[in-house]
Amino acid sequence: MATAPPPRSTTPSIGVPAVGAVASDVGISRRSWNKFKRDSIFSLFTPFVLSLAAGNLRLESFRHYISQDVHFLQAFAHAYELSEECADDDDDKIAISELRKNILKELHMHDSYVQEWGIDLGKEESSVNSATQKYIDFLLATASGKVEGVKGLGKLATPFEKTKIAAYTLGAMTPCMRLYAFLGKELKALADPDLNTHPYKKWIDNYSSEGFQACTLQIEELLDKLSASLTGEELDVIEKLYKQAMKLETEFFGAQTLSQKTVAPLWKELNPEESRLMLFSDFDLTCTVVDSSAILAEIAIVTAPKFDQSPTDGQITRMSSADLRNTWGVLSRQYTEEYEQCIENVLSTDKGGEFNFDALQTALELLADFEKKANARVIDSGVLKGVNLEDIRKAGERIILQDGCTSFFQNAVHKENLDVTVHVLSYCWCGDLIRSAFSSGGLDALNIHANEFNYEESISTGEIIRKVESPIDKLQAFDEILVSCGDDKKNLSVYIGDSVGDLLCLLKADIGIVVGSSSSLKRLGSHFGVSFVPLFEGLVKKQRECVEGDSFNWKAKPGVLYTASSWSELHAFILGC
Repeated sequence: MATAPPPRSTTPSIGVPAVGAVASDVGISRRSWNKFKRDSIFSLFTPFVLSLAAGNLRLESFRHYISQDVHFLQAFAHAYELSEECADDDDDKIAISELRKNILKELHMHDSYVQEWGIDLGKEESSVNSATQKYIDFLLATASGKVEGVKGLGKLATPFEKTKIAAYTLGAMTPCMRLYAFLGKELKALADPDLNTHPYKKWIDNYSSEGFQACTLQIEELLDKLSASLTGEELDVIEKLYKQAMKLETEFFGAQTLSQKTVAPLWKELNPEESRLMLFSDFDLTCTVVDSSAILAEIAIVTAPKFDQSPTDGQITRMSSADLRNTWGVLSRQYTEEYEQCIENVLSTDKGGEFNFDALQTALELLADFEKKANARVIDSGVLKGVNLEDIRKAGERIILQDGCTSFFQNAVHKENLDVTVHVLSYCWCGDLIRSAFSSGGLDALNIHANEFNYEESISTGEIIRKVESPIDKLQAFDEILVSCGDDKKNLSVYIGDSVGDLLCLLKADIGIVVGSSSSLKRLGSHFGVSFVPLFEGLVKKQRECVEGDSFNWKAKPGVLYTASSWSELHAFILGC
């Protein structure tokens, strides 16, 4: 039973804001960044940026990047020129001119790279890659007033119409500035205190500097000012341009040539003829926004009669909706109180210290007993009696999944040159609810391991066919699945979870990733010597240890779990952009 789960930590590992966390009165620049910031994760996790952060990016790759960036910055400077011509206000013209000067300074910094590392830009002139060219074309088309769905400027364009084009252009340029400011700060945080010896210190210093952060704020404030008088439809255009620019930035970083082994994306290290990726995931609050037990209870309450009714022949007796709601409230409160006490009891069974999987498993037997008793109380209460299977399926189709969850699994199961199987291990009382939630996204191929409702002619009897009730049950299912795969290929297991119930599987998998972990998971895990490492930080460390010709040893140090704040991080790491 997972009723009224303990509070989850809201502290993101790499600063991705919670959905809806931004006030509605902020400007278009901040609003767009917060809406599309998750796209920045795909740039951060590209092989190029990971290797750059690790400090082992090969020089020829950095040279190629600089040559591509020079082409882009030249277009960026020209876009500023066109924007300045369109701006009507003298202060705006001056501000745009200052921003252009900063780009010229950035080009000058690139000149220092040319001198320091012998980059021949003349030789690179004819080799602008398609991703760079695509971004340049998009930027200059926007600055020239050629915006999709927008009427172009005529010869008699008014000052307001021209200013609108300036706003559109800044809408396509601002995400580039904010993304680089974001990347600079992320890499600076990981490079300290060894930044002085980092081979790409100058690059990191520039984009993490207060000066560059100030330039980013300057263009954002200017975009907000120019867009202040625009209509809702015109603001939507800026938002679309912002999103497209973020996408093109990711493609730009993803297109950088590397001739070295990289830790991400994970799938590229798996030869489908020899290796199989085994993806495991929890369901409640890992995949979903709302716990499934609350959804099932609400279905029962909504579909129950308003008053107690005498059953007809063959009909299952049901409580009234009011009685059901009261009973459910009592069960929820009891579960929460006893869960917290159970966690305290688990912590008291062992003095803690160094990582000890066996001691943790033994301690979690207490939680297993608690969960089974809690489920027995739910069955005995009768709250799940009389629920129609069709209502469950309809509710499942409407379940809101975490942002990026569906697209992750869709991309995983359809990925070419990847042998992958996906298994969902869940305490959920009703596997039909999970199957419906995923089938609405075309994910019928997922293997669901959960409890099941018992039905009589598609009406639930209130009984639960109990299969997965505890961390011990999940671990047993996990082990059995791996054994059943056979040894025809090497299996690489990745487990994704969010709570104490997932802890044993997270630790047993080759790679365990905690998404938005609960405070009780971190507290209990830390007590038993488990280390929690932000995913990007952990990958940078792995990249530093990378040796050509050797496979990555994900279990070099037992008891280490990675933490991620969003499914975008999982997608970027495992599948790439």
